[in-house]
Amino acid sequence: MNNGRRNSAGAAMIAAAFLLMAPAAVAQWLNYPTAGVPKNADGTPNLNAPAPRTADGHPDFSGLWEPLKNKPCPPEGCEDIQTPWEFANIGWSLKDGLPLQPWAAEMKKNRAARMRMDDPATNCLPVGVVATHTQPLFKKWIQVPGLLAILNERYASYRQIFTDGRPLLEDPQPTWNGYSTGKWEGDTLVVQSNGFRDDGWLDRGGTPSTSAMKLTERMRRPNYGRMEIEITVDDAKAYTKPWTITFVQTIALNTELLDYYCAENEKDRKHLTDK
Repeated sequence: MNNGRRNSAGAAMIAAAFLLMAPAAVAQWLNYPTAGVPKNADGTPNLNAPAPRTADGHPDFSGLWEPLKNKPCPPEGCEDIQTPWEFANIGWSLKDGLPLQPWAAEMKKNRAARMRMDDPATNCLPVGVVATHTQPLFKKWIQVPGLLAILNERYASYRQIFTDGRPLLEDPQPTWNGYSTGKWEGDTLVVQSNGFRDDGWLDRGGTPSTSAMKLTERMRRPNYGRMEIEITVDDAKAYTKPWTITFVQTIALNTELLDYYCAENEKDRKHLTDK
């Protein structure tokens, strides 16, 4: 091939690349309108409209969700934040604090002193069910008969909650997200989970969990725009008694999931030190 033809071919390839790139941003559907959104008289989304229901009459949790950003102030005061307070300190709203076993309290203190170097999030590893509820990233819930699937933007990962009547495993192999089954109590989906790892972090502050943890989530969708998840942590190895808090999620409209991998081009971990 002579230089003239090579240059022409190169120009054609560049032009083709630009043509392919042009619709790429659109292909992510970041501004595509969400279907079926109830509207007010002025055309704005009616987030207080009744929650949609499935064919069997149960509330339908399907949709794109993110943590509520504006919550009551913690004792240390308010500031403009983009994550719920539980992201850093999951027990901040408990009157008497977390009922930590002495060793667990010491572990939490040591994890903080080490600048969270061992945090799964710091190491680009899964953060587990509880911490995922506080992550400032989208989660897509897909509800079908017998299954509630949660697609997490973080690491393009997933969680399965089986609603087909199967029992929890009696001696499960520990995993990051454990194993979950759910059943309906009226309009509340009650989810039981077990089979977690022994080195869990429930928040960025180092609050621990162990393989003994049994997690109960009571999920409600009181209206179109809001979901409430009451969680009870029962972990006798790490806590002196079970404790309960509530997360609030809000619907995210006219947008979509984007892959997020913190390990991609990651350059920070090698610089971390607790000295």
